[in-house]
Amino acid sequence: MGILHYGAPPASFTIDDRTLAHLELVIMAKLRRRENLSFAHVDADTSLRQAVWISPVTSLRFEYEGPMPEINRLWLQDLIDAANSSAGLRVLPEPELPSR
Repeated sequence: MGILHYGAPPASFTIDDRTLAHLELVIMAKLRRRENLSFAHVDADTSLRQAVWISPVTSLRFEYEGPMPEINRLWLQDLIDAANSSAGLRVLPEPELPSR
């Protein structure tokens, strides 16, 4: 399990490494363009929903237990579309890649 640390002092969100890697790519792309975004997370264990506003001045740290997983481009695009929507970035189900 990975952890997204947000703010100072940090609030921490526990997210599996694969999902967190995809979220990191989306968040960092938005921040490189100096764009703000909202991020909503639902804790799988407690069903607690939290939402945060992420801006280029936000302190963020991504922490992983394992190596960088292979990136699913379809999922990444779905997450980018969510981040650009009025509902904001949230974890979406990972789509299956088409068979080759």
